[in-house]
Amino acid sequence: MKAQDILPDEFNQRELDGVAVRKGTVGAFLVNARTWCDANSTARQREGARRDIVEALPALRALGLFNVLSIRDPALRELVDKS
Repeated sequence: MKAQDILPDEFNQRELDGVAVRKGTVGAFLVNARTWCDANSTARQREGARRDIVEALPALRALGLFNVLSIRDPALRELVDKS
């Protein structure tokens, strides 16, 4: 299966299990996860990343991301599990 099979180019989002999943959701999560885990990130950067991670969790769960992939960083895994 290719990306366009999930979300064709002419669409920006798709509803899965009643949750709107936008293009870029997984990519944004990865960028935010790296920012949140980076010891060189400022408190403001980390808080923004945390907020965006938590906001994206319903879509990521609807995609089944965490049923296939596991988070290696213990603190990030705890944030995701508790949110």
